[in-house]
Amino acid sequence: MPRRMVVKSLRTVGRCLPSGIRRRVRSVARRAGVPLPADYWWLMHETGRVGRLASGGPKRCNICGWSGETFLGVAHVESAICPVCSSSGRDRFLLWCAGRDDAVTLRSTRVLETSPRLGADYRAMMRHHFKYRASDYDQSAHRGDIRIDLQRIELPDASIDLLLTPHVLEHVPDTATALAEIHRVLAPNGRMYLQVPMVRGKTSAPTEPEFHADNTPVFWNFGWDLTGMLRTAGFETQVLVTAGFARLLTGETEPPPPDPHDFDVADLIKHVPIGDYTIAADDGEADAMGWLPPYQFATWECIRR
Repeated sequence: MPRRMVVKSLRTVGRCLPSGIRRRVRSVARRAGVPLPADYWWLMHETGRVGRLASGGPKRCNICGWSGETFLGVAHVESAICPVCSSSGRDRFLLWCAGRDDAVTLRSTRVLETSPRLGADYRAMMRHHFKYRASDYDQSAHRGDIRIDLQRIELPDASIDLLLTPHVLEHVPDTATALAEIHRVLAPNGRMYLQVPMVRGKTSAPTEPEFHADNTPVFWNFGWDLTGMLRTAGFETQVLVTAGFARLLTGETEPPPPDPHDFDVADLIKHVPIGDYTIAADDGEADAMGWLPPYQFATWECIRR
């Protein structure tokens, strides 16, 4: 049997094994010279493999390396679920954006991730390659290694190199205090990759009590002006978007019909600062990774100077 078919068969069988056994098999496979299923998320930009048709199909996960015909669920920032690692579209976009950073180096990078959605396999991978810790505010919605209130972070100054904080800041009452604390604990030239559910163009407080799926209260619905708040806090900041989102913002493509229960695309277009965003993924990459519809995907890259 050709080597290519052997490797493909091993990967198929491996997906059926318990996580602990998979880790042991991977260790043996590395020593035997069997390639891993795919490059890790921090190498994707160097290899250019995302967007190419993989052997398993046109869709691709940059977190676990799965490729296949389709993601589970629908095209939505909280869906397009990887059938192997359960990452959503926004999980993959967060790490794609972080992988653009040439300063991310194995072993030495001190990584903190607030309230990560993904479970034991993902965290084991991160701990294997980085000095990684996960945190949560009250250890109820998500399990973390440490408890952290972003308004009062009990960590030393300059103790973090990379902060991943997806869909957390909207649950913090005092934004300015939280950003000041994050600036304090990040090392010089350290980076934060921040996501919030940006459904409208300008920041506002909910007019009535609002909760997300884990029953966590929402204090702020952020818009494009979050960029200014981050710069005021001392960060060099840019918003990373897909090429499809950029075309919507410049009027090159027509916006979707209004939906009062979803993203207000017209308001996002109305309030966007002209040119104050950066394209981080082209159309092929966005399609392969499940970053559709494009207006639902934005990540703030914040460098501590």
